[in-house]
Amino acid sequence: MEALTRVTDIVKRLKETRLNALRPPTEFFDFHRISRPADVNQAVSRISYNTRYFSANYMFIVAILGVYALLTSPLLLFSLAFLTGGFAAINRFAPDPVQVGDHVITQKSLYTGLFVIGIPLLWLSSPFMTFFWLVGASSCLILGHACLIEPGIESEYTSIQESV
Repeated sequence: MEALTRVTDIVKRLKETRLNALRPPTEFFDFHRISRPADVNQAVSRISYNTRYFSANYMFIVAILGVYALLTSPLLLFSLAFLTGGFAAINRFAPDPVQVGDHVITQKSLYTGLFVIGIPLLWLSSPFMTFFWLVGASSCLILGHACLIEPGIESEYTSIQESV
């Protein structure tokens, strides 16, 4: 019960801080502001401004890509569910040693069995490939968007507001 209240508090804080900073889709996908940067300096300044301005939208894109990567890799999803479910089941149902016939099954031996099965299963599901795909796909999308979208009029006044 305590874990449930912690999770709801974390979700509320996330909603208050990050989700309120989401820019509307009409602003994020404004195709009238798309233009090719004149040079590298302009591209770098656009990336610098847009990554701060659209940071919540970019985090949302990374989260969506992460969910997509998990859903399209069923073995990875199964292996993660197996490991987390195994940890939860061992902690909840087997905190004390259990006598089965002549053998005593301890929590340590259950964890060992979980690792012997779960780690090779996780290795076969190629989590590193999924992670690097997520990093590559999200960085291409984010850097491409940040480079091509012209900063709005409000970006001209940020240097003035910072100096005041």
